Amino acid sequence: MFLDLDKKPKDKVAVVDDSGQSITYGDICAFADEFSTQLPKRTLIFILAENRIGSLLGYTAALSNRIVPLILSSKTEQGLYENLRDMYCPEYMWVPEEMVDSLGYETVFKAWDYALVKTGMTAPALYEDLSLLLPTSGSTGSPKLVRHSYRNIEANAENVKNLFQLTPDERAMAILPMHYTMGLSVIASHLKAGATLLLSGRSLLDKGFWSMLKEATSFTGVPYSFELLMKMRFTRMDLPNLRIITQGGGKLTPEMFQALAQYAQDKGKQFIATYGQSECTARMAYLPAELALTKTCSIGRAEPGGQLSFIDKDGNETFEGEATGEMVYRGENVTLGYAYSADDLVKGDENHGVMHTGDLARRDADGCYFIVGRLKRFLKIFGLRIGLDEVEQMILSDFDTDCYCKGNDEKLIILVTNPSIVEQLPAYIEEKTHLFHKNIEVQVVEKILRNEAGKVVMQ
Repeated sequence: MFLDLDKKPKDKVAVVDDSGQSITYGDICAFADEFSTQLPKRTLIFILAENRIGSLLGYTAALSNRIVPLILSSKTEQGLYENLRDMYCPEYMWVPEEMVDSLGYETVFKAWDYALVKTGMTAPALYEDLSLLLPTSGSTGSPKLVRHSYRNIEANAENVKNLFQLTPDERAMAILPMHYTMGLSVIASHLKAGATLLLSGRSLLDKGFWSMLKEATSFTGVPYSFELLMKMRFTRMDLPNLRIITQGGGKLTPEMFQALAQYAQDKGKQFIATYGQSECTARMAYLPAELALTKTCSIGRAEPGGQLSFIDKDGNETFEGEATGEMVYRGENVTLGYAYSADDLVKGDENHGVMHTGDLARRDADGCYFIVGRLKRFLKIFGLRIGLDEVEQMILSDFDTDCYCKGNDEKLIILVTNPSIVEQLPAYIEEKTHLFHKNIEVQVVEKILRNEAGKVVMQ
């Protein structure tokens, strides 16, 4: 069975959600059996996901019965959802019960506040080892999907279990959305370990979130999560059960990274930064906790079961020593490839365990990797190469603002939320990048829009 769920103690609590309801590993297995009687064949299903038990049961039941789910947020804008539905033609959908009437499909059965509905569509042909589809980079509207194999998910779960030395005693706070690759990584790795998930869809500002966090032994967040937590003086709180704090989903500012590392050391906890991509089933590298204070903002080394290397500007690949270039990852968690339409769902493995990440990085003398930007996230203005990620990090480090950079090969455009710094920024950027003042434009916005996973939505 998926993630060896049937080999766990049947009476062990597997998941507790915001409603206070809980399920055991035996319940998960029994539900998978029931699901198979209602949907007895391999086909494509859409899961409109929320962080609650019914949603998770649909995911585990689908993969245990070789039914292929595309996982989307239940809050996906209707036009975007309809575009994906019309393009990929799911035969069934697993949706929150309150959404059934608005969808207008035949209900097959209901359980745990979710419903299985039949769309009447004919599902496309599916590659025999295709297990799961996820939108790229947490997006919920792009037709570009990442195709996962069964081994991809199992390998990632095993790697993360070994990385964090997870045991059945863990009680993991799972707040990242299920349609987000890191959210699924937290779920899969802890189920693989036979641990308990504290599954929450609550805001970090909700009192219920804090009540649940006090019971947790680990917490995984993205940079946006930690920005909120730090504003709420997270590092001053008494959380005696919390053993591991782990971060993924993007780069923290050096100040925030150091604050979390120092907090962990002072309180006898572990702060472990991780790095990953949807294309590699979420996790690829981690920084050992003992290096957190000395390797600020490093992603560390390849996770157990993986390998990192560099390809330099001349096309040469190196695995050791100081170097800079595009980072390459190898491992069983490298996904099959992309799908751009339903016809692509029959394709096999196009990556063969190797992923050219598109991330520019450097490797220091100790073998630790540092991300310095994206190959495609740069502008070239009058011969000057301007890394947008680097500019954002400089601004976030030196100014009290949220920001996002974009532009073209004539102008760098900087969006900020703090109007008091507008006049200072052009001179600051000119000094740091040597870009002419006239090629810098600063715009004030009320908010930098982000999706549920904390990723910036194109402004």
